[in-house]
Amino acid sequence: INISVFPPSNACIGRYILNMQITSCGHTYQRCLGDFYVLFNPWCADDPVYMDNQAHREEYVLNEHGILYEGVYKHITSRPWHFGQFEDGILDICLKILDMGASYHHGSDRDHCWRNDPVHVSMVVNHMISSHTTNSIIKIPENNDYLKGTKPFSWNGSVPILQQWYNGRCRPVRYGYCGSLASVMCTVMRCLGIPSRVVTNFCFPCSIENPLGINEIFDCTGRNLGGKDKLWRYHCWNESWMARRDLNQCCGDWQCLDPTPLETGRGSSCSGPTWVRSIREGELDLDYDGHHMFSRVNSNYVGWLSQNNAKRTKFFCDAWPCGYLITKGVGSEQFEDITGAYKYELGSVKNKEAYYRAYRRIHPGYCNASNCHIERELSSLKNPFLSDSGINMRLKMANCPMYGEDVQLHWLLENLRSENKTLKFNLCAQIITYSGYPMDQFWKDSVNVTLGPREVKKIPLCISYSQYGPYLCDHNIMKVVAVSDPECGEVLMVSRDIVINRPPVIVKLLSQPRLKVPCTAEISFCNPLQEDMKNCVMTLEGCGLFKEPMTIDLGTLASNQQARTIVEFTPYRLGSHRLLANLGCHKF
Repeated sequence: INISVFPPSNACIGRYILNMQITSCGHTYQRCLGDFYVLFNPWCADDPVYMDNQAHREEYVLNEHGILYEGVYKHITSRPWHFGQFEDGILDICLKILDMGASYHHGSDRDHCWRNDPVHVSMVVNHMISSHTTNSIIKIPENNDYLKGTKPFSWNGSVPILQQWYNGRCRPVRYGYCGSLASVMCTVMRCLGIPSRVVTNFCFPCSIENPLGINEIFDCTGRNLGGKDKLWRYHCWNESWMARRDLNQCCGDWQCLDPTPLETGRGSSCSGPTWVRSIREGELDLDYDGHHMFSRVNSNYVGWLSQNNAKRTKFFCDAWPCGYLITKGVGSEQFEDITGAYKYELGSVKNKEAYYRAYRRIHPGYCNASNCHIERELSSLKNPFLSDSGINMRLKMANCPMYGEDVQLHWLLENLRSENKTLKFNLCAQIITYSGYPMDQFWKDSVNVTLGPREVKKIPLCISYSQYGPYLCDHNIMKVVAVSDPECGEVLMVSRDIVINRPPVIVKLLSQPRLKVPCTAEISFCNPLQEDMKNCVMTLEGCGLFKEPMTIDLGTLASNQQARTIVEFTPYRLGSHRLLANLGCHKF
């Protein structure tokens, strides 16, 4: 007997057991024919996650290989990530996540009725990633302290994280960061049949007191003093595709889900789902957490100079706008700029209209204010431009430094006026975490600059590895600042965030990969530092290549020493796969 089962498009997702009841000669008995899984179906036009583009379905549902974008706005870096949604056991783990998070919105999961709605499913998954009180999947380290767990940046894929959570009785895995949180969520959503992708937002503001303003405070040396507000260099979240029946949507569209718990003034919480289009239009009452998501791509930067911890002065600077968003391109290894999906072109009429609309909702005191009134209020909060002072400045990279190399910059100054300008500048460099937390100030200098009428001057700056190396650790971002002495009059500031690239690991296949046939590869790495690299560990993994990650202890590598190792693996699935090699040591 052949049996076909056609679940309706509104069926609840999950694991089903198929029983057959047979009645013969007055006797009735049951036989279990097996079990099967029902998932969301983006190929079905009646399903709320329907996506009509085959290339998009292949990218956002079927592709197990992703790319995480990190770094800073002017120097975007990338690293591969294994989603692994089709690996053995991952579907059962994803359903376990729904079981553990079932009470988040519904108190009881007795009828499972919410499991046919991708909105509620996405909210449960979003909450379970890192916000559940006892059973969240990943824990974020407090105060950058992760000595009692795995380094947040050492993960290469979602599968080991999900397996560790499941095998550890659903206790949080230590530790992760926004990129791994968003990537694990992307794995779960794709596994359940919901098209999803990871988005990176550069210049991401995190402000508690003023949702549409981000304040950074510096001292006279240029050191960032920290504070309640943080300007993250980048932040990752998830987008999932679905038709929002709760918003009367008949067709699917991207919904923003941020699984990273962020301080909102009412405690830490994840955000979403928020319709991306409602963020662009400033329709904040329409959706979950709309005002939080709008502020994260539209806040205004304000920089202050603090003198003797008392007087604060706005300095002249050219601030970058918050919110530059990218994601992996469809069928490509390059990124796609999706900023236009979140906000209209800066300064355009539609951009201003959306901003005024959102401003009135975020600040109830301005609900009846005119656009001109709001614009005057915004103008009063912003920093004056450098050109208003008669001086233009910028810091330009002269090289693309890697660990062990000196940082070379050109400091460009231009006098826009017809009289001489003489200024004293203080310069400094400071380590900054990706989440905007200021750390050690390791370099300081001062210089007097005289510019003739309309003169352009280029001053070379060099920060040696011996100066920054002892402080960099896992945080490969530093901030270089030049600020004029307040005693000279107007305070001018220019800054540059600099990413120090990690040395590459070289992977070379020594034989042609074949299904279920052993294959060998050579993994090599050279220590570029003028010092020993201690506690070196190589981690290898790859969906369809390794059943579980392989670790190789390389011990200590002397300066310029090259390590080579031959590994053997047996591909167990057909298709295109990626072998990832990651090296960790006491330096990074």
